[in-house]
Amino acid sequence: MSKCARGERIMALYLIRAKIFAHGNSRLRTFASVSTMKKGLVLGVYETDDENKVALTSTAARYNELIKGQLWKYILLAGPKIPKGHARVFWGLDETDYNGVAVVGLGKQSLGINKLEEIHEGKENVRTAAAAGCRALNDVDIKDINLETLGDAEAAAEGAGLCTWLYQGYKHEEKKKKLPKISLYGKEGEIEWRMGIIKAQAQNWARELADTPANLMTPTIFSQRVLDVLTKFGVDVQVHDKSWAEQKKMGSFLSVARGSCESPKFLEINYKGAENPNEPPVTFVGKGVTFDAGGISLKPPSEMDEMRADMSGAACVAATIRAAAELKLKKNIVGLIPLTENLPSGHATKPGDLVQAMNGKTIIVDNTDAEGRLILADALCYAQEFNPRFILDIATLTGAIRVTLSNAATGVFTNDGDLYETLRNSGTITGDRVWRLPLWQHFTDEISSKRYFPILDYLCY
Repeated sequence: MSKCARGERIMALYLIRAKIFAHGNSRLRTFASVSTMKKGLVLGVYETDDENKVALTSTAARYNELIKGQLWKYILLAGPKIPKGHARVFWGLDETDYNGVAVVGLGKQSLGINKLEEIHEGKENVRTAAAAGCRALNDVDIKDINLETLGDAEAAAEGAGLCTWLYQGYKHEEKKKKLPKISLYGKEGEIEWRMGIIKAQAQNWARELADTPANLMTPTIFSQRVLDVLTKFGVDVQVHDKSWAEQKKMGSFLSVARGSCESPKFLEINYKGAENPNEPPVTFVGKGVTFDAGGISLKPPSEMDEMRADMSGAACVAATIRAAAELKLKKNIVGLIPLTENLPSGHATKPGDLVQAMNGKTIIVDNTDAEGRLILADALCYAQEFNPRFILDIATLTGAIRVTLSNAATGVFTNDGDLYETLRNSGTITGDRVWRLPLWQHFTDEISSKRYFPILDYLCY
């Protein structure tokens, strides 16, 4: 090759690479022309046995034909290796429809369940890749994004919906960031796409409830939010007050509420989706401590503000029923949510106090910062009145779980091995892994031998 020809080739390469916006481990680089970009597209590529080559998804291949091979040409010139979960953005590929095209790495093709990791790698790769592509375009102010299915429309929609959510609370309108509009590219997988969007929206609602400052998410406000949202989907929501809890003799729940001026609430949510309205329901119980200062056993001040999210279990229950209603699941579901604050005051429960649960059992309170199991105790007792298929309680219990599992999995205590296997298998598919912890007679015997009271609150009720 002559020096002139080689020089022309190098110059062409530089010109093409000038249109490439690399998004990965390196810092984002923007150009003056980026601010004019308004519409973007996310496409996927798979790894191959040859580390220097990639394979386009079927949708990406069709798009490549549509633009006369320009996509493939740019990928090769930029270096074909796009790591799993990373995105590379190209400019000027399609002057008609899309100003920016994000190509995302999906890892290897046709991956299934990784038994060691206990996760469906294919689905998780799609969720991660969809998120990477949408973030890359959103970061350069592209707010109208089309996303292909990446081989799994539901997982792609869920990943995109979760990654682009942002809690903006009570910011002034002019300071709120505009969130991108994400749509399915093409018609393939429309039903699955809608399912993924519904699941993402429900999860984002739970995140919003948990992230809201505690003074703006009291038991009363939380109840009203849930009432306003769920009734739109035909779900029956009853908000019980303190006098109702007193009539039910929920002394364990009310003992936690004594320290706060905010009135406790007890939410009872009923979704009737089964053909037989009398079919035993799946029953969820969610911990709803809207702010946990620890009571008399006061928490350290550092990061106490995060205790506004001690009602995340309650938020998850409400969001789960919202998703079930939107998806029109053929199941009956009951959600029970005890709501209160846990604060110190002259009326607050003291360490060493004795309280009585709804079923008549007594509990010695050794530590008022172990309030979650106290409010759940009465909710679990009340749940039995619905003759449930099973009861699943969801709670931010306890810090020891986080120490044990970090954020890799959710800890599970259960007396039903079959139910645990169902949860484990479901978590493998959805990417929400669970890990079973022991609930042995050994621990019951240890508690019983400590004192003459039937139950101590430092282990689960």
